[in-house]
Amino acid sequence: MQPLHPLPSTAQLAWQRTETNLFVHFGMNTFSDREWGDGTESPALFNPGKLDCRQWALVARQAGFRIGILTAKHHDGFCLWPTATTDHSVKCSPWREGRGDLVREFVDAFRAEGLRVGLYLSPWDRHERSYGDSPVYNDFYCAQLTELMTGYGELDEVWFDGACAEGPNGRRQAYDWKRFFGLVKKFQPGAVTFGDGGTDVRWVGNERGYAGETCWSTISSESIRFPGDSGINKANDALAAEDLRALLENGEPPDGRPSLVWRPPESDVSIRPGWFYHDIENTKVRAAENLVELYFQSVGRNSLLLLNVPPTPEGLIHDADIQALNLFRMQLNRLFARNLACEATVRTDSEHRDHAGTFLLDGNPDTYWAAREGASRATIEIELAHPSTIAVLCLQEPIQIGQRIARYHVEARDAMGQWNTVSTGTTIGNKKLDRVRPFTATHLRVSIDESLATPALAAIQLY
Repeated sequence: MQPLHPLPSTAQLAWQRTETNLFVHFGMNTFSDREWGDGTESPALFNPGKLDCRQWALVARQAGFRIGILTAKHHDGFCLWPTATTDHSVKCSPWREGRGDLVREFVDAFRAEGLRVGLYLSPWDRHERSYGDSPVYNDFYCAQLTELMTGYGELDEVWFDGACAEGPNGRRQAYDWKRFFGLVKKFQPGAVTFGDGGTDVRWVGNERGYAGETCWSTISSESIRFPGDSGINKANDALAAEDLRALLENGEPPDGRPSLVWRPPESDVSIRPGWFYHDIENTKVRAAENLVELYFQSVGRNSLLLLNVPPTPEGLIHDADIQALNLFRMQLNRLFARNLACEATVRTDSEHRDHAGTFLLDGNPDTYWAAREGASRATIEIELAHPSTIAVLCLQEPIQIGQRIARYHVEARDAMGQWNTVSTGTTIGNKKLDRVRPFTATHLRVSIDESLATPALAAIQLY
C-alpha cells in the first residue's frame, strides 16, 4: 500500500491518538488575580498552602486525559522550578520554605497516575532585563529550556507560544526558534513541540477549542505561525487575519507541494473564561454538555483537545471544575459505551489484497481496509446483527500512511429498501465524529466520494 506523503513521525502519531490533554495554568497570576503579569510581582506572593499535584493528576486521569502540560513559566517570568538563571522563582518564595520544585511535583504526580507530561515555557519574559537584547536573552532562555529538558525525565510535549513584545530596554525580542526547537529535539527526541513555524503541532487558529469542519493534518510550512509574533505571516502578508485563521483551522490537502508538512492541529481552550484561576469565575465554569460539544468539534474533527483547568491559590482544582469534568467523562462514556458495529458484517466493492474489509471492525488502529491501488472512490456496506438506533458515526483513517479522504457520505437503508443519506463530510483523518438525527437501521453504506490516493479506513464505529 503506497503511503501519501507527508507522513506523521512516531511521536506525532502517538500524540494524535491521545485525543484529550490537560493544560494547567498555575503561577504568579494565580496569586495576583491577573491573566498577564508584568514581571514586577514579588516572589513572596507565591505560597499555595495546600498544593497537591496528585489531586490534579487524579482529576486528569478520571476525566480521561492522557497528558498533562504545566506552565513552568508564564509571561511574568516567574519560574515554578528552582532555576539557576534567575531569582524570580520558587526558590525565593515562602512556599516549601524556598526549597520547593513545583515542576518536579507535577511530573512525579502525573506519572504516578499513569499519565504522560509536557511543559510550557513562555518565550516572552516581562521580568528578565535582557529581554529585547536578542542574543543575550536567547542564551538566557536556552539555559532555562535546557534545565527543563534535562532535569525532569521524558517529556511528551513541549509547548511554546508566540507572545512577543518590547523588553525593559524598549527593544523587541527576536526569538531564535531554530535553536529552541533544536534543543528540544536534542534532549527530548520523543516529544512533540507546539509553537512557531517549524514545529510538530500547529495552533488551530483560535482559542475556542474547535477545528474546521474540513481539517487536514497537513499544511504549508509557511502558514504555521502565531498571529502577533515577530515572525508571523512573512509569507502570508497578503492574507487577512480571518483568512489565516481559516487556513490554520482547515489545513491544506497533500497535493504534492514540497512545502507541505505534517502538522496536526491542537485545539486549546479553557474550562473558564480566563486561563488562570479567578474566584469571580467559579460560576462560569463550562457545563459538561459544552465540553462534550468541544470534544466533537476538536477530537471529532481530526484535532486534539487541550483543555485548560487552572488550580486555585491553595493549589487545588476547584470543586466546580471537578464536577464539570466528571460529568463530561460520564457523558462521553455513556455515548461510546457500545459500538453497535462490533457484531456487524462488512462488504466492500473494492479491496486491496492485504487490507480486507474485516479490518474495519477489529478495533486495531494499526490495521485497515484499503481499496484496490489506483482507486479514488469506494463503497463499504455494513450489515448489523439486528435493527439498531444510531446517533453517532465514527470514521477513522490509518494516518500512519497519510491523510487522503477528501469527501464522503453515509446512507442508511429504510424498511422499504430505500437508501437515505444520514451524513456527509469532507476530511476524516485520525477521527471524524458525526452526530446525526437518531435513526434505526440494519444496513449502512459508507461511500468515499473523493480521495487523493487509494481510499483507506482503519475503523467504522456506530453508537
